[in-house]
Order: sequence, then structure tokens, then C-alpha cells
Amino acid sequence: MTRRGQWPAPPEALPAPIVDNHCHLEYPAGDEPRSVEDRLEEAARAGVARVVQIGCDLESARWTADAVSRFPQMLGGVALHPNDAAVLAARGEYDDAFAEVAALARGERIRVVGETGLDFFRTGPEGRDAQLAAFRDHIALAKELDLPLQIHDRDAHAEVIEVLLADGAPARTVFHCFSGDAAMARVCAHEGWYLSIAGTVTFKNADPLRAAVAVTPPERLLIETDAPFLTPHPHRGAPNAPAQAALTVREVARILEHDLEQMCTQVWNTSHELYGPW
Repeated sequence: MTRRGQWPAPPEALPAPIVDNHCHLEYPAGDEPRSVEDRLEEAARAGVARVVQIGCDLESARWTADAVSRFPQMLGGVALHPNDAAVLAARGEYDDAFAEVAALARGERIRVVGETGLDFFRTGPEGRDAQLAAFRDHIALAKELDLPLQIHDRDAHAEVIEVLLADGAPARTVFHCFSGDAAMARVCAHEGWYLSIAGTVTFKNADPLRAAVAVTPPERLLIETDAPFLTPHPHRGAPNAPAQAALTVREVARILEHDLEQMCTQVWNTSHELYGPW
């Protein structure tokens, strides 16, 4: 077990490369902050050759738009996180912030609108209308720009699905850090949506998530870290980095009883189909 604040040891290298579908490398994290270059190099050695960097407030969206121009192994996504959208709306600052995000989303190496969605864990009823309005704005933006949508869904499964069905989901819709059960996974598969699986699938209490993975077609699965958060077992609680996606893809392959190399190749191909060339 790695202690909290200590960076985990790099995992065993994968037999074929994969993509970390969702990370936040603008966060320094750890007792000894590490550079973006160092984390990307470690990821490449582990077989995590490409990353999708997500900026979900104005500061991190600006950082992301700059970073993707400097790191060829990185593509980006920008949005206003639902919790931030509610705060901005209460201040009367949402419209200007969303306009800037929409402008950044037109960058050539910005390939995702997200993360956006609904979060009823941290935002109470007073902010839900603002979250719903922001979610719909981001859905419309993704469809306008023909970009994938990455969804943040916390304690709001039914409401997220309701909005997607009512408004019409973008052609490429991804549930970032999927946290639903097998029944929800079947709905997503029926609609042609993608499930991005984070290190939570390795946690002891994650049987419902493992059941969801088991009923999902492999071509609808992605792998992510959400770094520096959600570090997989046996390093839970330590800072996360893209290299640790190797542990998550191994667990997904185990659940599906798939050959690891084939699973890696599937994740790689699906990622490139969604986001285009790096």
C-alpha cells in the first residue's frame, strides 16, 4: 500500500499501448509535485501512450488549450464542471464563462466537450436548474462542433439519461468515470454511449461497477485515470497519474475474460475512433 501523498510505483508495462481517456495534469498533486513531462514519460513506459487532458473550469480550460499545443501525446477537452456552472450562474458570470469555453473548444487539438453533466452530491437543489441549463448548453455545443461529449454524473444517473434522451445525445457520448450498475450499462449500450472506466473498478466495494463492465460490449469501453484522483488498488488514496491506467485495463480484461493485449488494442482503437488522430 502506497501512503497518501506518495506517488505510486510505476506499474508493469502493458503488452500494447492504450489511451488514458480522462486526466487532469494541471494539478501538481503529491508531496513532491512532478512535472507534466515526467508523468507523460512514465505513462509511455507503462504503455499509456496517449492522454486526453480535461480542463473543466476557466483556468484549467485555458491551461489545457495551451498544453495540447506543447505535448503531442495529449489531446484536450474543455467545459464548465456542473458544480462550477452553478456557482458561476449564481454570480451572474456563467454566460461569459461559457462563451470562452465555446471559443476554446474550437481549437484544432481540443477534441472533447467535457466534463459536463449533473452533480447532485456537491450541489444542492438550489443549483440544479443552473446545472441542467449548463448541461444542455454543452450538449448543444458538442453537436454544433461534432465533438464527443464527456459526462460527469454523480448521484444523478436518471436525470442525466433523461436530459440526453430529451435533447438528443451527441453521436459520441462518453460517461466519464462511469459509476452506474449493470442496468444502467445496458441502457448506455443500447443508446450507443461509451463507458469510461476509472480505477474505482479495482476497489473492493465496486461489485456493481464490475457487473456493469461485464455486460458492456468491449468496443464501448474506455479506460481513464481521472488523475490525480481515483488511484486504483493497491495505491488507493495516493496521487494518481496516467501510468496507473495500466492497472485498470488489466482489471477490465480480467472481468471480461479477455486477452490483455486484445483488450489494450480495443481500447486504443476505440479511443482513436472517438477523438481522431493525435
